[in-house]
Amino acid sequence: MISERKETDLTMVVSSDMAGQLRGKAMPHSARSERATTGLGWTPTNTFITSFGPIAESPWGALGDLILRPDYTTHVDIQVPEYGVDENFVIGNIFNFDQTRWTCCLRGQLMQALEDLREQHGLVVTAAFEHEFHYSGCEGQPGLGYSLRALRRLGEFPNRLTEILAVAGLVPDTFMPEYGPGQCEMTIKPNGALRAADDAVILRELTRSVARGMGANASFAPMMDPAGVGNGVHIHFSLQDLDGNPVNFDDAQPQGVSKSAGSFIAGMLRHMPDYLCMTAPSVASYYRLTPHRWSAAFNNFGLQDREAAVRICPVFPDADGADYQRKFHFEFRAGDGAASPYLALAALIRSGMSGLEEELTTPQVTAADLTTLDGDTLAEKQIVRLPQSLDSALDLLAASPWAKDAFGETFVEAYLAHKRCESAIMADLSPEEICAKYARAY
Repeated sequence: MISERKETDLTMVVSSDMAGQLRGKAMPHSARSERATTGLGWTPTNTFITSFGPIAESPWGALGDLILRPDYTTHVDIQVPEYGVDENFVIGNIFNFDQTRWTCCLRGQLMQALEDLREQHGLVVTAAFEHEFHYSGCEGQPGLGYSLRALRRLGEFPNRLTEILAVAGLVPDTFMPEYGPGQCEMTIKPNGALRAADDAVILRELTRSVARGMGANASFAPMMDPAGVGNGVHIHFSLQDLDGNPVNFDDAQPQGVSKSAGSFIAGMLRHMPDYLCMTAPSVASYYRLTPHRWSAAFNNFGLQDREAAVRICPVFPDADGADYQRKFHFEFRAGDGAASPYLALAALIRSGMSGLEEELTTPQVTAADLTTLDGDTLAEKQIVRLPQSLDSALDLLAASPWAKDAFGETFVEAYLAHKRCESAIMADLSPEEICAKYARAY
């Protein structure tokens, strides 16, 4: 099913941008060797293109040139006519003309964060993105969540999707007909952090492609309907040393969380209000991040708690010894499909590094409905309610010295301009209209 391309067939070189979209430029198949070195021309102001048409005010205007260079380890080249799938794209990195990484290249932000984690702390990250989305090609019926009947209604879609993902080099793990009508969940096996983010980008595009081949749509929007069920993107992650040994578990520590993993998670939680607008970056995201929706409303650390911002995941009973340590890991739950996987993972790593640098203590594990606790009790546990709107989250990013140091002032200012423009586009719309716009965009 991997195609034989004509030399004139086009390959799209793409970059995941601040809108969570893939944008780029196509080149003939014959140019792939040349463009591996020279790349293609790109423009700084492209990063200000929103998902809805208007372009945010750019400090660069029509000025400036960049290089978009393909990374062929990410090349997806699949033709399956019987499925209506024809995809040929490769993810790239954006460079300045002096060959340094452009600060607003999100894949570059993640790569730099991973390099700093390795050099400064001797650690690497393994991750997997768990995606929820809505598929339009079946008749929805409330009450069929997780059921065999719901899987039947999806027809050939799940099997085609897992087959196409496997052809692209991803390793499918589980598929689930989720709680909401037409809602699905797709997971793939963990990978090194950069490749995990690549996998997440590829999974989204191939899911849309398979749905399109069946005359339907797949949307990763965080909310399809303000009264409905939200779609999250949960990031499973673990830490290893440079020899690949897991460093997450220590049976001498509370809940088995090692001191280094505890410090990393403490940094994530402390800065979560500052970076939430990067992992939950849409106006509609904040309809989902509310109590009792099985999503994160507080920056808390939970044990097998699906309303915790970060939770300790269960390890199946057959695991023991080294296998248990390898499988012991954590899950970040305050993200969705409007976010670039690269930026979301970079935010987790940068905030986790701050916890390592300051040797923060492992957060207390919560085991309660946090809405029942008063402000003093929450403050004692160092727990805060997460921002309840995109505008509030952007204000916290703007006021964060940590964020400017972690990502660079140029990037933070560009991101704020982009997302404030997006918020302004939504200002006069009803929640139903907002959700509908995001459903089409994602």
